[in-house]
Amino acid sequence: MLYRSAEKAYHEGLKDQPYDAIIVPGFPYDGQKWDMVLQLRIHWAHYLYAKGYTKNIIFSGSAVATKYIESRVMANYAEALGVPREHIFTEERAEHSTENIYYAYRLARDKGFTKIALSTDPIQTSYMRRFIKRFELPIGLLPTVIDTVKTLNVYEPKIDPSNAIKENFQKLSDRENFFQRFKGTMGKYIEWHEEDLKKKKFRRKFKDRMIPSSPGSQEP
Repeated sequence: MLYRSAEKAYHEGLKDQPYDAIIVPGFPYDGQKWDMVLQLRIHWAHYLYAKGYTKNIIFSGSAVATKYIESRVMANYAEALGVPREHIFTEERAEHSTENIYYAYRLARDKGFTKIALSTDPIQTSYMRRFIKRFELPIGLLPTVIDTVKTLNVYEPKIDPSNAIKENFQKLSDRENFFQRFKGTMGKYIEWHEEDLKKKKFRRKFKDRMIPSSPGSQEP
């Protein structure tokens, strides 16, 4: 069911291509070889770029479970697959999936990108689309289509991950307990920009961690 839903969302998302950028959430890397999830997300991002469906790729993720900054590792792999480095960007603050989306979205906006889509596996898409809808973020969906991935050569290229090592690393699980990490996954720690909170109830709710809009960006 998730795969069928993802394929439907993908074909719907294609109607708005080409996108200025796609957002690809990070996943832990152990320094040895990539996990199947990394393999899926990176090859799918490369596929979307190669097809011309996106002009740029934003990988998002800090060092969370291992000492490797996830977005940098993914950027290294994407470049090794053939994506030009000037079309790859990394967002290195996010430690939870909702933060992946929001902070990468803000990076995209800062780069002047306006047409943006989330590109990840069907499972993550299924619950991140609710986050996008809840906050009315202008982000499309280009989730992985498993049947298409089966036709690709999803090999693992060689990379040097040394540029992705974070100094003085401490695992997230050592800094946050289960309930704190769950709250993070639900977006409880996001530092919002006021203009992205369309509803007054959200602006009231998150006023203590909200960056006020500049006078020139205030809605009439």
